[in-house]
Amino acid sequence: MSQAASTPPYFARHIFFCLNERPGGEACCAQHGAQQAFDHCKQRVKAAGLAGPGKVRVNKSGCLDRCAAGPVAVVYPEGVWYSYVDLADIDEIVDSHLARGVVVERLRTPPELGR
Repeated sequence: MSQAASTPPYFARHIFFCLNERPGGEACCAQHGAQQAFDHCKQRVKAAGLAGPGKVRVNKSGCLDRCAAGPVAVVYPEGVWYSYVDLADIDEIVDSHLARGVVVERLRTPPELGR
């Protein structure tokens, strides 16, 4: 067994928020409150004691190429894509998926929605 396979990951989960802005009014996550959702998630994760090594990392991202489903976030290592509407949706992702590992099915991004 390689050392990499036996070493636990530095973070148990990452959540990436697309914060991309497209020129000329083209649809993008930034137009739909993505920065506010990122800031809220980061604050909630920290307040819940979920932040830090061995736990959760909240990251900004450029375009994740799922604009038609935006705003979007993705949680790794599971690779679960979420489309959210408001901060209550972010709370549900934090409380369910990030805290307990339970995917929020109603917020999953439909697989056919790309750019």
